[in-house]
Amino acid sequence: MGAAKFHSRKSDVSPRKAVGNAVRIGFSVFFDPSDAPSPDRIAAFSVPAHPPRTPAAMAALLRPVLSRLRGLPGLPRPAAEMPLRARSDGAGPLYSHHIPTSPLQKALLAAGSAAMALYNPYRHDMVAVLGETTGHRTLKVLRDQMRRDPEGAQILQERPRISTSTLDLGKLQSLPVGSLGREYLRFLDVNRVSPDTRAPTRFVDDEELAYVIQRYREVHDMLHTLLGMPTNILGEIVVKWFEAVQTGLPMCILGALFGPIRLGAQSLQVLVSELIPWAVQNGRRAPCVLNLYYERRWEQSLRALREELGITAPPMHVQGLA
Repeated sequence: MGAAKFHSRKSDVSPRKAVGNAVRIGFSVFFDPSDAPSPDRIAAFSVPAHPPRTPAAMAALLRPVLSRLRGLPGLPRPAAEMPLRARSDGAGPLYSHHIPTSPLQKALLAAGSAAMALYNPYRHDMVAVLGETTGHRTLKVLRDQMRRDPEGAQILQERPRISTSTLDLGKLQSLPVGSLGREYLRFLDVNRVSPDTRAPTRFVDDEELAYVIQRYREVHDMLHTLLGMPTNILGEIVVKWFEAVQTGLPMCILGALFGPIRLGAQSLQVLVSELIPWAVQNGRRAPCVLNLYYERRWEQSLRALREELGITAPPMHVQGLA
């Protein structure tokens, strides 16, 4: 295999059209996930005594939050430079990129991001906002699972990140065919995706939980590799069913339940009769996949890792289905 070339997943919705769609559902939700707000540019947010009852009022309430996501200079720093550690002064944002929000603002963000994510499942920025604004309790459960597991506890302590700046691509390419590292690299190349497309955590008001959801995002493509699923819509839905059973995150459950709406009749039949039962069974049988220190398992055989986790081969090849 030649040098791996990574490509970002791109949305088919233009910025102008996305803004218009978002305004029509209640407020402006479009932003570029590459924006990196600095702490000194984040102002305090106040909530009115009476909740807004009109779309215009909702937009006014959220505008101070979302306006800071537009037009901010520079690309995000490499993952290695963003360890998601708490600040020592105890004031202001809790970690890099953190944007404090009230419960009402989170609820409105959740509603708008859910609508946009259902409209276009490839809006990963909207999927990210939905996960951050709806998963606080579930993230605590996942965090506690990681704390109780030796490998998971080590991950929480060391805070590894997965990106092109932290991966040794040459080493992965030199690994034997069939190893986790080589197969992960092949997955990225074949599906033309990059580990750098994961948006930084912004709306989780706990720095350790912020890392947990960031870790979940960054191992998502690892789950595709473990499950043998492509990145077409059918493959993404299957992975969402596995993740919903594994994590219980509301955004995963929402994607698993409503994602099939976009499928054709043949793909829907295959999904319901074969792929969902397989994904649910494997999700229940496997231990928490967030407790795997993947970066220290690159040399391990993918087959051996699947056997360790109890993950079986998919019942069919889904690359050609949509």
